This record gives sequence, C-alpha cells and structure tokens, in this order.
Amino acid sequence: MTDFQQLSLSPALLAAVEGIGYASMTSIQREALPPILEGRDVIAQARTGSGKTAAFGLGLLQRIDVAEVRLQALVLCPTRELADQVSKAIRRLAVNIPNVKLLTLCGGMPLGPQLASLEHDPHIVVGTPGRIQEHLKRGSLHGGGIKVLVLDEADRMLDMGFEEAMDDIVKRISKHHQTLLFSATYPDAIRAVSGRMQQNPVTITVEQTHDESSIEQRVVEAEPTVKADVLARILTHEKPEAALVFCNMRKDTESVAAELDRRGFSALALHGDLDQRDRDEVLVRFANRSCTVLVATDVAARGLDIADLPLVVSYDVAHDADTHTHRVGRTGRAGATGLAIVLAGSRDLNKLRAIEERLGAPLARYPAKPAGDGRKVLNLAPMKTLVIDGGRKDKMRPGDILGALTGDAGLDGKDIGKIDVYATRAYVAIRRDLANKALERLRAGRIKGRNFRVRPLG
Repeated sequence: MTDFQQLSLSPALLAAVEGIGYASMTSIQREALPPILEGRDVIAQARTGSGKTAAFGLGLLQRIDVAEVRLQALVLCPTRELADQVSKAIRRLAVNIPNVKLLTLCGGMPLGPQLASLEHDPHIVVGTPGRIQEHLKRGSLHGGGIKVLVLDEADRMLDMGFEEAMDDIVKRISKHHQTLLFSATYPDAIRAVSGRMQQNPVTITVEQTHDESSIEQRVVEAEPTVKADVLARILTHEKPEAALVFCNMRKDTESVAAELDRRGFSALALHGDLDQRDRDEVLVRFANRSCTVLVATDVAARGLDIADLPLVVSYDVAHDADTHTHRVGRTGRAGATGLAIVLAGSRDLNKLRAIEERLGAPLARYPAKPAGDGRKVLNLAPMKTLVIDGGRKDKMRPGDILGALTGDAGLDGKDIGKIDVYATRAYVAIRRDLANKALERLRAGRIKGRNFRVRPLG
C-alpha cells in the first residue's frame, strides 16, 4: 500500500494531501498510518524528514470533531522550533476542514497572549511540555476531552529533562486516549515511557530516510590543541554554502564560533542558554544564508529542518552511536550528496569503536593536515540580514517589504533573499555588497506608507 487513497481518510484530508503534492506514502506513513487510523497506540522509530508529522497529523485530524469545541488532540515537542514546524504542517493538512482551531503554546513566550487565546478551547494544541504542564495546572487548558496524545521526538524531550512534566501531563488529561510516540532512538528510557503511557502499542522501525551511499563519512585525526585550525582548514577547502558543527558542551559552541569569526567566517553559536529572540535571530540568519556556519549542541539543533546542508562536522565525537547517526543524517537529504566529518583525538578511540560497531564498518581516517598560520581570511556569507521593527501586528507581509526594496530602494529581486515576518519584527536577507544601500533606502523610504526603524543584524 503506497497510495493515500487506499486509506480510510476523509475526503477533506485526501484533497489536502493531493493539494500538497504527496504522490505516495513514505515508509513511516505506510507503516504507521493504518494502525493510527484504527485507533491503536503506536511507538515508531523515525527521524526528522521521514514524513512522521504527516502520519500523526492525518491521524489526529481524522479524529477531530470540529462541532465539539474542546481540546481533542495534544502534540508535545522538545523545542519551540519543532512545535512551529509541526503546527504549520498540521494547518496545511487541515486546509479543507472549516473552523479548526490550532494553538501553539511554548515556553519562552509571554503567557498573557496565550491565556487570551485559550478563552475559547482549541481543537488541537502543539507545544513544549513545560508550558503545556503550566496551562493544565492553571486550568487554562482543559485535557478531559483529549482523544490523541502525540510525543514527538520523545528521546530529546527526555534529554532536555521533560520526563517529569510528560508524566504529569498524562495524569492531567483524559485516561482514554490514543498515544503516538515518535523517537529517533530507542534507549531504555523510551521503552520505559512507552510502558507507562501506552497500551499494547504497535512497534514500527523504518530505515534511514537518507541514502547512506550519498553521504561520505570521514574521521580526521586532530588533538584538542589543533582542532580549531583543522576545522578552519576543512571549511576553507570545502567552501560549503552551509555547515553545521556539533559540540558536546554549550560553552564550546561559543568559543568555537568566536574562533571561526576571528578567522573570517560567518559563524554563530546555538545552545540552550540563548533567550528566545537571540535563538530566533541565529536561526533566521542561518536559514537566509547570512551565516554560513552554525555551531550547535545536539539538543539545541534538534527540531531544525535544514533541507540543504552539504557539510556536518562533529567538532567533538558524539557520546553514543545513535547521536552520531542523527548528526550524519542531517546531510545528504532528498537525493543530495553530503559530507560528515568527525574530528577525533587519541582520547576518542573508544567512542569511535562503538560508533563503528554500530555502523558495521570502519570509518575512513585521515591525518590532520599541517596547521596554517591562523591569519584571517574572509569567508563571509553571501547575504546580510536587515531587521525591520514592524511585523504581523502592523499588518506587514513579505510582499510589502519586497515591494519597498524593488520599488523605492531600487534593488533587483534577485538580490533579495528570504524574508521572515514575526509578530513585531521582520528580517530580510540582502546580497552582502548591497546591504548598506538597502539599509539607507529603507530608512529614507516607507513600507506600507509608514516609516519603520531598520538596522543591520550582526
């Protein structure tokens, strides 16, 4: 069975699937959707990019009764970014179902607007465990009518310390609900969660969604004292449009990004200590090509869906084989080729052996090339980001910003990159050599007939 038409989906959902352009089911959809639609509990091993969101999204939408104005489906995610992605995906699938109310409730965001939105119960809520738990405790969210509970990327929710919150949430919602658990890895802790929260679940494991043959894996021998030199040399040689560098510790992401910046690379750090606005701005700059190198911890990078990523570097060897495999799976997606490099010193041999045992084959090893002189060589990103202090609350749309830049500012559309509009601010990527011109013109001109403060980011 590969055709969605063979499933017992409503005409509205089938029309949405066709409109989105899904021709056939992915492996996880083919295996998981039949038991999900039967109302069975499911535990599935599936990674980002496997199509799992559509699987549980179609399943929960099939069970929603729009006429029943109460919370009926709850999706828990480890990060705000993943919650936003899941919400967008479910909204696309629900496009032909009138009056479906979906709310995204995450920590790091003001509580007041969320409380106002909850004055009338939503049908679906997607959010992070801490904030969902808070709303259930306050009574602003009512879990008595929940039919479907989804735990998305459950292993990372455990890594981030959400186990107690997840258990408390289950105690506060309807006892008679379907539980769908998705995890990239199957550690004992996940099996324990399933044992507590699920009844006779259908267990599903799908193959990697990327083609292993399209990803080249290398180990470059590098002791800690020369890692920064080796990383800079790799980036200079490979010249990737985008690279994701993994560190095991939060503090190391900052120091590695600072060292790369000193050497002339457009690099930023992503870790759990960033406040939400700083995190948003780091991700905006990486997505719009204003930053070439993102240095991140595994937990902070979880939930990021980066389609075009030619290079992944493990600055630190992953603590376990599952984490290594997840890092590697970030590159080589959708038929593209990818390169995954591990920087390893003599103290990392045991970790490497464990990874190689899991892979069933040794990784190709290369000696570190002699270090350069450390002089700064500019490897700047092709774009620069401008911030406009106006957003959706000002009725601003991407087209308004594009019009201002191609009109009064006199830029060509091909020189303008990704435009992101948030509630109170907007970000636009401009070709680096034209960014100052665009800044001057926007400051002197108007957007939607109004003057807005405009400033460069970074």
